[in-house]
Amino acid sequence: MSNLGILVPILALMIPIVAIVMKNWRDVQNRRMDMMERGGVEMNAAAQTRIERLEERIAVLERIATDKRLSLADEIERLGK
Repeated sequence: MSNLGILVPILALMIPIVAIVMKNWRDVQNRRMDMMERGGVEMNAAAQTRIERLEERIAVLERIATDKRLSLADEIERLGK
């Protein structure tokens, strides 16, 4: 019976401690998710910018590849500068 007598106060102290720890853990997880969402938005904007630049470069290369003019070499040199 003496073992049971010591367990009751220990349990009485453990319940609020566990509740506090779990609340803090949930807050940390929520903050982590918010940070991940913000990072995803920033990454999407950077990726979109990079895609637009690549599309512009592809358009120039397509124009050069389909151009039949004699000054093609001059234009390639101009674009390389």
